[in-house]
Amino acid sequence: MSVLATKRSWRAIALVSVVLFTYATVLVKLSHDWWSDENYSHGLLVPFIIGYILWLQRGRFAAERARPSVLLGAAAVAVAIFALWSGVAGAELYTQRMSLVLLAAGIVVYFCGLRFLRLVLVPLVLLTLAIPIPTIVFNKIAFPLQLFASRVAVWSMTLLGIPVLRQGNVIELKPLNSFNTKKLEVVEACSGIRSMMTLITLAVVFAYFTYPRSDDSSGPRDRMRRYGFVRTSIIMLSAVPIAIVTNAARVSGTGILSHYYGTGVADGFFHTFSGWAIYVVAFLMLFGIGWILDRFKPRGPKTMDKRRKIKDERGAPENAVATAASVVPAEGVE
Repeated sequence: MSVLATKRSWRAIALVSVVLFTYATVLVKLSHDWWSDENYSHGLLVPFIIGYILWLQRGRFAAERARPSVLLGAAAVAVAIFALWSGVAGAELYTQRMSLVLLAAGIVVYFCGLRFLRLVLVPLVLLTLAIPIPTIVFNKIAFPLQLFASRVAVWSMTLLGIPVLRQGNVIELKPLNSFNTKKLEVVEACSGIRSMMTLITLAVVFAYFTYPRSDDSSGPRDRMRRYGFVRTSIIMLSAVPIAIVTNAARVSGTGILSHYYGTGVADGFFHTFSGWAIYVVAFLMLFGIGWILDRFKPRGPKTMDKRRKIKDERGAPENAVATAASVVPAEGVE
């Protein structure tokens, strides 16, 4: 190993050590939230996914020429440190955690430049999605989703002729062979925001690993980039309605089964099983959208030439016979 490489390794180790020491409290609290908060339990896998993506990108990191942007990177680092101080002073966890994302981006720009920031954009987005949003924002999103899921459940049960009454996010129904009505509450855990956060993260990972690569067999690079951007945007945006619709279907199924088998199914095996089943269905829908979008992938000249060559090869025997017949003189003609 050369002296320059050794110096770079020690500089990287020292830089990582300083960042870990500065954000030790933030990282410990964030890890605890990932472990205890089911809405962000997917955050436990995010560091491993980020590490795997960076490992796959090692060839591009080595090939890319570093063009440090000292002023811009230093400004980003300064803003991140100020955000950390403000978050600690104001006891705002979200500000502290987001400062870590900004600090990572600033360090990359400081030492490597803006072009390297493009290479680590997906890991930074994944880290941002793994950070729990403020409680006030969370409640502003969760409660309307609870009301939407309860409305869809009541509408579905009404179509099946099941007598039901809704009061806010509480569904009142009468199970079969029962003289008393039962209440089924669509709580925050059933709002669908948990599956939404997880599915958005999964959509980013899915879009990244299935991103159309520009090579000799594909279309022009500009067209491929536009297609890749549109494809990624549609997949990420579609994760939101998919999560909302699948969760509403889950709540509707729970309400229907509660009418026939009692409200105990809302807390039993079906409730746990349906939660996992919804993730599978949502991912299949996400995969289906990606498959449909791939039907519109641009094709370049080389791909068209290959198809034309195959077509010519299939028609070669007939063309050869016609050519031979044209050059052989007919009998009896002088």
